[in-house]
Amino acid sequence: MNPAAVTTFLSVLTVAGLVGAVFLALIYLLPKNSKKTGKKLVPLKQWLSQYAFHLALIVSLTATMGSLYFSEIAGYEPCKLCWYQRILMYPQVLLLGLSLIMKDKNIGRYLLMLSLIGLPVAVYHYYLQWGGNPLVPCSTVGISVDCSDRFVMQFGFVSIPFMSFTSFLLIALLMLFPKKSR
Repeated sequence: MNPAAVTTFLSVLTVAGLVGAVFLALIYLLPKNSKKTGKKLVPLKQWLSQYAFHLALIVSLTATMGSLYFSEIAGYEPCKLCWYQRILMYPQVLLLGLSLIMKDKNIGRYLLMLSLIGLPVAVYHYYLQWGGNPLVPCSTVGISVDCSDRFVMQFGFVSIPFMSFTSFLLIALLMLFPKKSR
């Protein structure tokens, strides 16, 4: 595998995911009682309600495989904040898979919480990569690479923490759509 091609592919997916997140947020926030858009959005919201877990599984699986590619194949050593993001993302693959097998949509609130915790970790990590002052430098917490190191920087803004942020954001937004099963 060509590392540049994989990085570009994941970066393009990230940008597409960010655009998708904006649309998901707009669809979720648009009022249902609007005469022009309300009735047109009902089928789309129903579709998202039905397939949110499937889409979230694709997002979490892609994020997990991407992080494993970067560490195990490309050879980038994860920093402490990378590990925290992995701790919050990896279980989502299992939880989403189980929820689809068991047809249990009640697990969505737990997925939402994992993603909402992962979002500020990814934002803080991204902030450090752009030269922000660390609260505690990553390298002083243990044997690890510095969290401000940028192994990937595509399109001038897409780094690994930005990819993580987009994945957490997409999953969080998708978990707003499913109706709870009774």
